[in-house]
Amino acid sequence: MVRNRTLSPQARTILAILADSGTRWLHGYDLCHRGAVKSGTLYPLLIRLEEQGYLEAEWQAPAQAGRPPRHAYRLTATGRALARANPPLERAAVAGVRRGKPA
Repeated sequence: MVRNRTLSPQARTILAILADSGTRWLHGYDLCHRGAVKSGTLYPLLIRLEEQGYLEAEWQAPAQAGRPPRHAYRLTATGRALARANPPLERAAVAGVRRGKPA
C-alpha cells in the first residue's frame, strides 16, 4: 500500500516500539505507556494502521479470571518496512515543529 501522507511523531514512535518487539504481540495499554501516547490518539492510529495492512490485531483471552479479553497488535512485513522507513523523530525536532519552528 502506498502512503501519500507523512506519519505523525506518535505513529513513528508506536511503529518503532512494535518493530522492537519483533513478532511478539503488544497490548494497547502497553503501547500507551511505552510510547507516552494518549489512548485517544493511540487507538484511532492502531485502527488506521490495521486497515492499511501495516498491523495485525487479535483478541487475546484474559490472563486472569474475571478480566476482559485484550486486543493485541504486531506489525506485518509491510508494517516492519514502514517502521524502518520512518524512524522516530528526535524530541527536540518534534518540540520545534509544535511551536511552529522548522526542525
